[in-house]
Amino acid sequence: MTAQAQHAAPDLATIEEFLYREADCLDRVDLDAWIQLYTEDGTYWMPVSPDQQSPETEISIFYDDRLLMEIRRRNFGDEWAASMDYDVRCSHLIGNIRYATDGGPDDGWRVQSNFQAAIYYRGETTFYAGHYTHDLVNTPDGLRIRHKRVDLLNCDSAELGSIVIYL
Repeated sequence: MTAQAQHAAPDLATIEEFLYREADCLDRVDLDAWIQLYTEDGTYWMPVSPDQQSPETEISIFYDDRLLMEIRRRNFGDEWAASMDYDVRCSHLIGNIRYATDGGPDDGWRVQSNFQAAIYYRGETTFYAGHYTHDLVNTPDGLRIRHKRVDLLNCDSAELGSIVIYL
């Protein structure tokens, strides 16, 4: 974290509220509101291995820029999409929210947290757990996500299966 970003850092309660708002958007399966929490150059990354360093030189479970997030958002809500044949219900829990001690954008803040998510789809509930890393920046519209990394505890498991919605 740079001295400039550190000086102007929002208090942790503001960061927590923002992350809870993101979780609420996902719980309500409101991808329209969720994507508005991202900057125009925002990215969403879910590595395929616990120690993966780059989404650009190795395969990932997800590595979406804003365009791909928009495409997934539109496809998810389309009446002809297979994803609409069944309800998707989600519950996200976020905890241990803290400022990271490493890196982050020069004009923002890196925040780490732990999460658990239950996704109910097609009559089955799947549980996910892991760690989030959010790179947040302040914009005229408030805090926004420039980059989100989702490290699943079992990211390298062959039994991971299909992930129907963003975590």
